This record gives sequence, C-alpha cells and structure tokens, in this order.
Amino acid sequence: MTTDAAPPRSLLYVPGSNARALEKARGLAADLLIIDLEDAVPADRKIEAREAMRRAVEAGYPGKRIAVRVNASGSWEQEADITALYGLALDAVVLPKVDAVADLDPVRVLGVPILAMIETPVAIYAARGIASDPAVVGLIAGLNDLAHELKLPDGMDRSAMSVAIQTIVLAARAAGVRAFDGVYNALDDAAGFAAEAAEGRRLGFDGKTLIHPSQVDPCNAAFAPSARQIAEAEALVAAATGGAQRHEGRMIEDMHVAAARALLERAGR
Repeated sequence: MTTDAAPPRSLLYVPGSNARALEKARGLAADLLIIDLEDAVPADRKIEAREAMRRAVEAGYPGKRIAVRVNASGSWEQEADITALYGLALDAVVLPKVDAVADLDPVRVLGVPILAMIETPVAIYAARGIASDPAVVGLIAGLNDLAHELKLPDGMDRSAMSVAIQTIVLAARAAGVRAFDGVYNALDDAAGFAAEAAEGRRLGFDGKTLIHPSQVDPCNAAFAPSARQIAEAEALVAAATGGAQRHEGRMIEDMHVAAARALLERAGR
C-alpha cells in the first residue's frame, strides 16, 4: 500500500484462527483485509493462526488489499509472526503498540509498508516521529488501548480523547501518510457506528478499522463523497477561472478547486 494510491475506507480485522471468517472475507466489500495474529487470536491458537493466515494469503484474495497484524515488538510471538510472513505478497503489515521509532525495526526486514498503531500516551507524543519514518505509510488510532491507558471511566467517550485523536491525524498529515480511525465496539448499535464513522471523516481520517462484516458497508458510505458533495464539487470546478473569486455566495481560490478535484477523483475511484 502506497501513499499515492487511493486510501482504504474500510479496514476489516479478520481473526487468523477463524477459518470461516477468512473464507467469508473474500466476498466482503472491505477495502483492506487485516488478517489478525494479535488480539483476535487466543494465546493457545497462535501457531494455528499463522498457518491459516499463510494458506489464506497464498490462495489469494483477488481484487483485495491484504495486510497482516503481527504481535507487538518485544513479545515473544512476534519473531514467529515475521517468519510466517516471509515470501507473502502483502500490501502492509500492521504493527501494534508502536511507542517509538525503534519498535518498527523488527518488521523492517520484510520490506513491506507498515501501518503503525498509536495506542498509548507515550505513542501520542512520539506520533510525528513514527509517522515520518520511511517505512510507515499510515497511522491507526488504537483507541481501546489508549482509553485503558488513560484510565477513562467510559472507553466509548471519544470526547475525552479528542486531543489525542487529533494529534494522530496531525502527525499523519505532517508526514504525508494516511490516518485511520479506531474500531467501534458496540456491534448491535448500527446508528452509533454510523455516527462515529461520520465523525471520523469530519476529523480528517481516511478510513476506519472494523471488527465485524456488518460494519463494512456503512463505513464505505461514511467515507465516500455524498451525491450532494459530488454535485457541489463539479459545480465549483466548472465555475473556477483561477485565483480568488465569488462562487455561490462564498469566496473560493485555487485551494478549494484542488480539494474539489480530489473529492471527484475519490468518488471516481
């Protein structure tokens, strides 16, 4: 996955130890499948998950981008995870609990773009340096762990993490890489998910990580331009003559035209 390609809107975690989920993922509309060897896999099934992950990736997921989440640097499982990834065609490796640039080092040997998870207060302060590393193509907000580390009484209250969330987006944008929102835990709350996905888009995230197939379609909708936005962008581009000018009651300049063209390109993709 490169930063000049269209960013994935929906990034779905698929447990490496769940054969049914690995197969079902082939028919889902997720932009990026993240086969998970970390949190979604019980400790006594790690070996099984690595083997299943490798079989699944070698079999292929036509038309889909594929990443694998390995265990964190410093864990005794990570070396085995990295060994299992050698020779596989992956779009990215997802590395959890990246607190410093040095945490990236064990994964560099794969030569695969890294999506670094920012999950602790230490990581928030280090986010700009992490995002600027040449191996990193994006940051993922690990908000469950962050809420725990911050000792928040209500982990679902994103407003309590607003500074941290915006710091992740700022660090990514300053480094010219992607930024992806954290997961939404309440599987049966469709309205709540839609609201959080829309909020993530407003905050500047490129997409959102997901934990259930039911979240894929509403996520794609939330991060895709609406029909109204497309029409407005088309009208703005058509009206633009260069420099500052009045358009439909507001002042526009080249920056607004560039943003409208980018929206139309995203809609076309």
